[in-house]
Amino acid sequence: MSEFINNREYRKKVLKQLIMELHEGKKLEEVKPKFEETFSGIAATEIAEIEQEIIMEGMPIEEVQRLCDVHASIYKGNIEDIHRPADRIPGHPVHTFKLENRALEKHISEVVEPQLEVFYQDNSDENTYKLIEDLNLLLDIDKHYSRKENLLFPYLEKYGITAPPKVMWGVDDEIRNEIKAVKGLLHKFSDNKDEIVDKCKVVLEKIKEMIFKEESILFPMALDTLTEDEWFNIMRESDEIGHCLVEPEGIWVPDRVDIAKEEEEDGNQIANGYIKFETGILTAKEISTIFNNLPFDITFIDENDVVKYFSHGKERIFARTKSVIGRTVQNCHPPGSVHIVEKMLEDFKSGAKDHEDFWIKMGNMFIYIRYFAVKDKEGQYMGTIEVTQNIKPIQELDGEKRLLTE
Repeated sequence: MSEFINNREYRKKVLKQLIMELHEGKKLEEVKPKFEETFSGIAATEIAEIEQEIIMEGMPIEEVQRLCDVHASIYKGNIEDIHRPADRIPGHPVHTFKLENRALEKHISEVVEPQLEVFYQDNSDENTYKLIEDLNLLLDIDKHYSRKENLLFPYLEKYGITAPPKVMWGVDDEIRNEIKAVKGLLHKFSDNKDEIVDKCKVVLEKIKEMIFKEESILFPMALDTLTEDEWFNIMRESDEIGHCLVEPEGIWVPDRVDIAKEEEEDGNQIANGYIKFETGILTAKEISTIFNNLPFDITFIDENDVVKYFSHGKERIFARTKSVIGRTVQNCHPPGSVHIVEKMLEDFKSGAKDHEDFWIKMGNMFIYIRYFAVKDKEGQYMGTIEVTQNIKPIQELDGEKRLLTE
C-alpha cells in the first residue's frame, strides 16, 4: 500500500478529489484527514508542483485555492527547515521579505489584536478610530504583496512555475479586500461589533497563514530557482514599490559581476544609435525622455500579449517594474480580473473593437484608463497600448486661460 500512496499520480488524483469535495460543499476539517494521510512527509514544493500540473490541465485557480489553508495547517511544524545563506544576508530580497513578516507579526500581536480587544470591550469613537489607524498601517502589507506579485512572480513564471504564484495572488487579494472591508464597517459603525471583530480575526489569521506559506513554500522554491542576477534585479526594483513597515537592513551585492559596468556599456551602445521615423530622426535617449515626460503613463504589449515597454514618468499612477518586460499581460493581473483583459484583447484582435475606456476613483485622483488596438497600415494587429492619466485637474478647468502663469 505504501508504494501506491507514494505514487505521484495517485497523490494528484487525491488532490483533485479533495478539491472537488470542497467545491461540492465539504468543510476544510472534513477533507483534512485524507490530505494528511496522503501528503504527510511530502515536500511542500511537490504539493506546489502537483497544484501547477492540475491547473495546467484545466482546474480553475480558485478551486485549487480552496486547499491552500489545508496544506498550510498540515505542514506547519512538519516541513523540513530549509535554510539558504541568502536568507540571512541583509538587503537580499528574501531577507527583506522575512524582515517585513516579522514586523507584520509584531504589529498584529502587539497592536492590532490588543486594540481589537479594547474595541470589543468599549466601542467608543476614540477606540474605533484607533483601530482604523492600526488597520491603515496594516494595509502597508500591500507593498509586500505587490513586490512579491510584480517582481518575484514574473521570474518564477519564466521558469514555468505559474500555479503557486496565481494561487497565492488570489489569497493576497482576499487579504487586501478583507482589511478594507473591516475598515469600511468601522467607518459606518452601527452596533455591529461582533461582526467586525469576527471579520478582523479571520483576516489576521489569513495574514499569519500567508506568512507561513511564503516562508515554507514560496521563498525556498524561489531560492532554488532564481539566479543572483535575478535576485539583484528584484532588490534594485523594490524601492519603486516600497517596503512594508520596515526598510531593508542593507544593500545586497552579488559576488560575481560588476553590474554597474555592464549597464554602462549597454546604455552607451543604445544611446549612440539613431532611429529614423517618417516624420523625423531621434536618438534612443531622446525617445525615452520624451515618453517619460508625457503627462500620462503608457504601456505597450505586442501581438502575443507580451509586455514590451512602459514609460517611466516621475509620478506613475500604477507601479511598473522592469521585471514585467517579456511577461504576458494576463500574468500581470490578479486572477479575478484576467477574464476582462482576455475579452478586451480578443475584441481588439478580431476587429470587434478598436478601443476600450475605464475610469476609477483612487484617493484624490480620478483615473482615466484607455486601451487602443495598435494596427499597421494594412490593418494587421500589432499589439495594444494602455494610456493612464489622472484627469481630475482637467475636470476642474473652467473658463479660459490665455496668459502664461506668473
